[in-house]
Amino acid sequence: MPRIISTAEAVPPFAIEQDKVMDFAEKLFSESFKDISRLLTVFQNGQIEKRHFAKDLEWFEKDHTFEEKNDAYIETAVKLGAEAISNCLKNDAFLKNEVHFEDIDAIFTISTTGLSTPSIDARIMNILPSSQYTKRIPIWGLGCAGGAAGLSRAYEYCLAFPKAKVLVLSIELCSLTFQRNDRSKSNLIGTSLFADGVACTLVCGDDSDYQKFMKRQAAPNIIGTQSTTMPDSLDVMGWDVKNEGLFVIFSKDIPSIIENWLQPNVLRFLHSNGLDVQDLNHFIAHPGGKKVLEAYVSALHFPESMTQTSLEVLKEYGNMSSATILYVLRRFMESAGEGDIGLAAALGPGFSSELLLMRWE
Repeated sequence: MPRIISTAEAVPPFAIEQDKVMDFAEKLFSESFKDISRLLTVFQNGQIEKRHFAKDLEWFEKDHTFEEKNDAYIETAVKLGAEAISNCLKNDAFLKNEVHFEDIDAIFTISTTGLSTPSIDARIMNILPSSQYTKRIPIWGLGCAGGAAGLSRAYEYCLAFPKAKVLVLSIELCSLTFQRNDRSKSNLIGTSLFADGVACTLVCGDDSDYQKFMKRQAAPNIIGTQSTTMPDSLDVMGWDVKNEGLFVIFSKDIPSIIENWLQPNVLRFLHSNGLDVQDLNHFIAHPGGKKVLEAYVSALHFPESMTQTSLEVLKEYGNMSSATILYVLRRFMESAGEGDIGLAAALGPGFSSELLLMRWE
């Protein structure tokens, strides 16, 4: 089965403590909400301690056009995307030898926070030594589910082409979509939660000579995937595209939707692979927020310890949309042992879920 043998991050340059973002939001939203002090508790209760942004806070105090924000997205995405690829292919925590970018057969580039044609992967291929024959598969619009979906598509690619080495590159610069003049509660919640992050993961087929590179005794083999889309749920999360750019859509009902909808999807997937919830050693969850993690625990009857790693990533980095689950995955790859079984899960616009089943072998 295709396996994940390396993953790494490229962390945006500006680390900002949550209390500083809260002070910024208080100044911005106080005229719009008389109960701003009560609403600001979302910054304190979400358990996020700091986040990383492509720009410093002063940049967000001024108005920027959609063009300015998107130009900043492209510039930063290329820089950090190239860094994440290099970090992944030279990661001595997971690799005995460097994997050369020229030997990569395909690259799935995941993003939902900016626009670029030619796509970001093409721009990166002009600054890193690469093969002109590498297949490029940019995927846009999956939001928080994109990282897990990218791993699933890479898995399927490697099933079809067992000699392939494939990259999943997730680039999300959520902060650059910030709408300074949007005084909605969705924007306030988004301001408390979303952050910037970039990560890259290497997936190898069975006949890809991965043994020459794999350093750890066991790596996660992907043994199955499932994608599910809820009918008539377009208004749960996503973007409202306007002249000024991308305006966040973020339903307050997401935790209750998870509790009512996720369990049957997970059980169907596990049962189709001859497993049950009790067979899982690890839950590699995209931490959409504190309430989302709590909803996972409630829906799947997990002990809270199953979401501890995801919570730690949320505390340190916030919700980086599709990239977040790759940050979580790296931590499990550093600690999981041979024979362990893990379920990766992420939710995104659609409303949709992406599930992957992994066994460390």
